[in-house]
Amino acid sequence: MPVVRGCNLPDDLLYDVESHTWYREMPDGKVRIGMTQVAVALAGKLVAFTPKKAGKPIAAGKSCATVESGKWVGPAKSAAGGNVAAVNDALVATPTLANDDPYAAWMVELEPENWADVKPTLTPGAAVADKYDAKMAADGFAGCGG
Repeated sequence: MPVVRGCNLPDDLLYDVESHTWYREMPDGKVRIGMTQVAVALAGKLVAFTPKKAGKPIAAGKSCATVESGKWVGPAKSAAGGNVAAVNDALVATPTLANDDPYAAWMVELEPENWADVKPTLTPGAAVADKYDAKMAADGFAGCGG
């Protein structure tokens, strides 16, 4: 697993480094979307997680959820468009699950449109270290401490 500046980035996932999101292809063709450990470290302790409702369409590059911490409120953007198939109700009830393990605490499951076009724009985990290190350096982010 790549570790960049103390941040774990599992190599079995795909990443949108700019949006700090990860993607896991599911056997049924759906895609799970979550926040990276970098996103959670930048945000701090999460206090609220509000996903789009199941059945709602989202456009590529738009928000699939709103994430709120003590120092930040903003959208979690999806590189893929499609319909929200499921939301992680456990994360809605306990947003700090993402602080504990951002790779288990997925946000939404998407029935993606044009996945074959979107997938090549994402970075495979095995190749993400250099790209994330450059992003952290550009953003002045020291890393995931503690």
